[in-house]
Amino acid sequence: MVYHRSMTQAALPITPPPSAGHHLNVAQRAAVEALDGPVLVLAGAGTGKTRVLTARLAHLLMTGKAVPGQIMAVTFTNKAAAEIRERVGALLGRSVEGWFLGTFHALAARLLRPHAERVGLKPNFTILGTDDQLRLIKQLIEAENIDDKKFPPRMVASVIERWKDRGLLPADVRNDVSEMANGKMPKLYAQYQTRLQELNACDFGDLMLHQLTLLRQNPDVLEDFQRRFRYILVDEYQDTNVAQYLWLRLLAQTHRNICCVGDEDQSIYGWRGAEIGNILRFEEDFPGAQVIRLEENYRSTAHILGAAAHLIAQNTMRLGKTLWTSADPGDKVHVRTLWDGEEEARWVADEVEALQRRQVPLNDVAIMVRAGFQTRQFEERFIQLGIPYRVLVGARFYERAEIRDALAYVRLVHAPEDDLAFERIVNLPKRGVGPSALQQLHGFARQAGVSLSEAATRLCETDELKPKLRSTLRDLMQGFVRWRELLNALPHAEVAQIVLDESGYTGMWQADKSPEAPGRLDNLKELVGAMAEFDTLPAFLEHVSLVLEVTDTKSVEQVSLMTLHGAKGLEFDYVFLPGWEEEIFPSRLSLSESGTRGLEEERRLAYVGITRARRRAWISHVANRLLHGSWINPLPSRFIAELPAEHVEHHSTIQSRGSVASGGWERAERQERTPPLWQQLRAGQPHAAPPRLKPLEIEGKAYEVAAPRREGKFNLGDRVFHEKFGTGTIRRIDHDKLEIAFDKAGVKKVMEAFVKAV
Repeated sequence: MVYHRSMTQAALPITPPPSAGHHLNVAQRAAVEALDGPVLVLAGAGTGKTRVLTARLAHLLMTGKAVPGQIMAVTFTNKAAAEIRERVGALLGRSVEGWFLGTFHALAARLLRPHAERVGLKPNFTILGTDDQLRLIKQLIEAENIDDKKFPPRMVASVIERWKDRGLLPADVRNDVSEMANGKMPKLYAQYQTRLQELNACDFGDLMLHQLTLLRQNPDVLEDFQRRFRYILVDEYQDTNVAQYLWLRLLAQTHRNICCVGDEDQSIYGWRGAEIGNILRFEEDFPGAQVIRLEENYRSTAHILGAAAHLIAQNTMRLGKTLWTSADPGDKVHVRTLWDGEEEARWVADEVEALQRRQVPLNDVAIMVRAGFQTRQFEERFIQLGIPYRVLVGARFYERAEIRDALAYVRLVHAPEDDLAFERIVNLPKRGVGPSALQQLHGFARQAGVSLSEAATRLCETDELKPKLRSTLRDLMQGFVRWRELLNALPHAEVAQIVLDESGYTGMWQADKSPEAPGRLDNLKELVGAMAEFDTLPAFLEHVSLVLEVTDTKSVEQVSLMTLHGAKGLEFDYVFLPGWEEEIFPSRLSLSESGTRGLEEERRLAYVGITRARRRAWISHVANRLLHGSWINPLPSRFIAELPAEHVEHHSTIQSRGSVASGGWERAERQERTPPLWQQLRAGQPHAAPPRLKPLEIEGKAYEVAAPRREGKFNLGDRVFHEKFGTGTIRRIDHDKLEIAFDKAGVKKVMEAFVKAV
């Protein structure tokens, strides 16, 4: 394979030229001028795809082949649509109005409203957001007596979304998830669609599903759409799902003037419904189609392209192309073996500082990881050194929602008076502590001058709360008492894991089947591992506070941290690709769930990462990694072995397995041999377990005065009024807790603050 050419092909202007200085190479021009019939443009990374898209649209208008209203251009993001609109306007010297340019969802909604009655809706139908969608599904789950803790609404919504991505109506689905929702998933799907129709609403998946129903059942509408849209252009075709694919095929059946632009080697969103087969079988769907390959890369050096091309050539699910460049060969891809994750973060930071000394803008530097939890060590190292950074496509590690939730639990174990932490987690996962109950807790806490935790504990000793809520809240507060005691016997990181498990927070995300859930669970494991690096819990919490206190750096140059999925479409001069180890990259989950298909998508992800680099790329892996609190000795990623020697330089900081190295292996083996103490306790293994705690005494026939009564405003026999229970007589007094014989409600235990004299 040749990845470098000494002379570039002649740059050819569009005829007539839409604007001075806009030139195309031979392949690009062919893609622009092939207006009639089906065309597949295989646009490799950095080959000028957007230039071709905009030039093709401008060429259609300038040659008179179509007026704006006869063109449909489909994108995946509003940002891409806005960029195309702006660049076409710049080429033509004027804005273009009246054409159908937008995302799949936007165009589907626009075309559906005039015909909404034909799919059982009114033209003013509502498109539900995620919150409303989950609320509706929750109602259906409850009506079917399904345990929403075992099968939460988000899990059910994810299955329904997957069916819709495949273009399946309730009548079409097979119960391929029979173990879910007590085997009632198809029924829930049907009920959900019926309820949406009654509400004159749809979700995002319905927009495409209703389009399919509309066009299949109404030949006149299909004919009208086919006549109206003489030219169809689709961006990022490799990311289409089955429903989108079927819709496009229906629209293009008659004129067949459809141009799909994409790159099968960058199909990395299978986990959210993208079907790589759509682009692979384009020539079968549209016989006689032209396939034009854009292979001249304008982004990266020859060594970077050579490494990426050799890697992706290992895949079988591809149409094939070879990127090349006329630019200088540049530096080889640097592959580095390091001792552990800490050294990896230190090495990356050192390299970034070296780039700074060479006056390289930090905006030109990026770190791309396979999973979000991997950013933590780099973030903390950058904070230590004062290197400005930003996390793209996601929050900083300690700012992620699941991390803040977990930290709130830990903070409340450490400091019971932390009301902000209490408010955050008291109903997370759902415990039935709604706004009215929380308001009641706040009211008592203010009157009694105590924390929300103390208020909850005291109210649980009364009849103020509903029995179910009182029982749930009492269990939670007893849990916090027990967890605080465990801090005296167990390492704080192990206590944190117990808290997350026993509180139900870990289980909440384990039950969640959304694509984000596995990453959130990994982040929680990374958090517990990070805690173990500190001697005490207060030291860790102080560290987190300092990390969160980051000065606003929006106006300064910053290193970009991101996942590889979030890096698609971006490019940087200098790119670091850490963590190339088996079970991390390629991902163990991807391999176990999707086998060879999953492996090839992981390899495409590696290809995307390498081709983000313009000038230089670094790949690194470690011999020892503290992963989720346990030391492992990972094998180098198989992708490293697939990189060609002529384009790669290997370096290692590990000289031998003796001395320093052996200590690490012994440490890892010792960690494997000895399970954490909390696991031993659960398994019943002999150990010096913490003393069993005396449970809180809440139930009982009467309250005895256990200590001298404080000066209060009520005495035995006083008549009082309670807003909920009415009028009654005080029978017993225990500090600020009263036992009252109410005239109609019977004997109840209440807090002094909630009654007044009559």
